[in-house]
Amino acid sequence: MNTPQQTTHNNALLTIRNLVKHFDISGGLLDQLKWVKGKIKRQRTTVKAVNDVSFKIKAGETLSVVGESGCGKSTLARTVLGLYPPESGKILYQGERIDNLSSADMLPYRAKMQMIFQDPYASLNPRMTVARTLEEPVIFHKRANSANDVKAKVAEVMEQVGVDPKWADRYPHEFSGGQRQRISIARALTVDPEFIVADEPVSALDVSIQAQILNLMMDAQEQRGLTYLFITHDLSVVKHISNRVAVMYLGTVCELAPTWHLFESPRHPYTQALLSAIPELGHLKPQRVKLKGEVPTPINLPAGCVFHGRCLYADDRCRNEIPNLLSYDGNAHIACHGVEEKRL
Repeated sequence: MNTPQQTTHNNALLTIRNLVKHFDISGGLLDQLKWVKGKIKRQRTTVKAVNDVSFKIKAGETLSVVGESGCGKSTLARTVLGLYPPESGKILYQGERIDNLSSADMLPYRAKMQMIFQDPYASLNPRMTVARTLEEPVIFHKRANSANDVKAKVAEVMEQVGVDPKWADRYPHEFSGGQRQRISIARALTVDPEFIVADEPVSALDVSIQAQILNLMMDAQEQRGLTYLFITHDLSVVKHISNRVAVMYLGTVCELAPTWHLFESPRHPYTQALLSAIPELGHLKPQRVKLKGEVPTPINLPAGCVFHGRCLYADDRCRNEIPNLLSYDGNAHIACHGVEEKRL
């Protein structure tokens, strides 16, 4: 498998500042009425999916976001692209704020920012041929001057992702899962984007096909100078494709570090637990970290550090005070009172 492209640019392509995204799942008025201490009260139920997340992505790099299911990875990805409006915080693209733009003002950024979804079959229109699927964004974003130029561009991109242009008149159900994901990647590339969000693009594929898709994405990054926000729960994938890794737990970033730093010397207890669970053949691993308790619900987040209920090192400060994401060793950023107090 190829090695990740090294970042040569120091400028931030994308900047996220204190991003918050919540979902109201209260239902109708009758669903919100609750009997509390002898009185009927109206109570709203809110899922706190993303909570005060901040980071920057440099041009040309791959930042991976990892964590357990339900930690807010996919919600973060969709909020970054404007598919969900944030409750608060800012999203800046090349220094320009975009989270408060109207649909019309956001259009120029739509071609620059594309997404590859987890399920390639669900993300492709079953009633459209591959040709129509790939031609549609080219025409909409005016990436070609004539019908012949559109067809030539589609054929070029199909060849780049390893799909025979002769298959352009076929429908999604006529392809395998790996081929469908290649088509999804081609659809993102047809508009010559700068930034791509990949939401678990290989999790639904066989292991051998995963390697091919990852290599394809890394080749495209090198050839086109792409920047990736890569969402995944597979740490073995992260190790090969990423320049930096952000570890999320219950909607918050608990550790953000260069890939080599994170895998060699993880500092946050949750990161240590995740890495200890990776099976490795032919290597003696340290004793697996066994977390206590269950993952809390994002509807009722615990006070203080959201991880304190499962952490083996939590104290009173952890249970009452939210830790800040602080810089350590010049590269890593960690949100942990134990690390800050040098207990860990």
